[in-house]
Amino acid sequence: MEKFKEFCARKNIVFSAKRYGIDALGAMAQGLFCSLLIGTIIKTLGLQLGIPYLVDIGSYAMAMAGPAMAVAIGYALKADPMVLFSLAAVGWAANAEGGAGGPLAVLLIAIVAAECGKAVSRETKIDLLVTPSVTILVGVALAKWIAPPIGGLAARFGDMIDSATKLQPLWMGIAVSVLVGIALTLPISSAAICHVLGLVGLAGGAAVAGCCAQMVGFAVMSFRENSWGGLISQGVGTSMLQMPNIIKNPRIWIPPILASAITGPLATCLFRLEMNGAAINSGMGTCGMCGPIGVWTGWMAPSEEALAKGAAVLSPTGVDWLGLLMICIVLPAVLTWAFGLFFRKIGWIKPGDLTLE
Repeated sequence: MEKFKEFCARKNIVFSAKRYGIDALGAMAQGLFCSLLIGTIIKTLGLQLGIPYLVDIGSYAMAMAGPAMAVAIGYALKADPMVLFSLAAVGWAANAEGGAGGPLAVLLIAIVAAECGKAVSRETKIDLLVTPSVTILVGVALAKWIAPPIGGLAARFGDMIDSATKLQPLWMGIAVSVLVGIALTLPISSAAICHVLGLVGLAGGAAVAGCCAQMVGFAVMSFRENSWGGLISQGVGTSMLQMPNIIKNPRIWIPPILASAITGPLATCLFRLEMNGAAINSGMGTCGMCGPIGVWTGWMAPSEEALAKGAAVLSPTGVDWLGLLMICIVLPAVLTWAFGLFFRKIGWIKPGDLTLE
């Protein structure tokens, strides 16, 4: 056992929830962002502006989601270059075999393939052959074997959430909004979770509401401490910046959570806000304004996941635009500010509690 521990230490193989559940998952979301999400935005712009060149560029970027995710995961696991480059083939295979739940298959399979590749890397004189062979053979074999059931399970769970939200828009609107919003602020990837589960439609709209409540809410609530820099870094960056402060005083998290518990059901019950763009947008909130952009792209050109669940091209009305503005910007700002003001008055939030380091 000691020799095995020494070997893992030498190979930088770390079996931990942080390495796999935070670092790898977060990197996977970045890979998705740099392929599927950006590609979707570019393709939608091309379609709306009538520029076929942009449509082609966006399509190429979207097609590389699997390799981008796998390479990003390998980077997070500190894989050697030969392993890292070989993961492109693994990601393509896992994403293709996993179907609608491909991202979850990519996450699990890329982790195993990367660690196996790292284990043999630079251990032989024919490393040029051994390392990529082991990485690709392990990864693609797993993709053929376990990716379809993994993808099917993730897809069914996502469908269950979608169906439950349609049947119980009030309670599911609250649950999805609050839980996905919390995931966005935690050091895990809400974007990757939404993409794995294929959260689109009403469930996607609730997720957008929860994420926007966290980001816009923290940005506005902490304005007196952090001024314009904090407003921008949290409002269009990430509310994760508040995690050190949440650990010190968990009560500062209550206002944006309460706001999300209100905006979620308003999105599902009142405005019927559907996020039918790429599912990753559901977990992005106002980060780069990707959440609202996802709603807009879903109106103009619904994603494959959304089309499979009955979405159609929509000509947005004034009510649709009002709902988007209220759910993503206005209500999160007003509600979180009001809750935060009350908590400051009763002493639950003190001066400096929301100051960013």
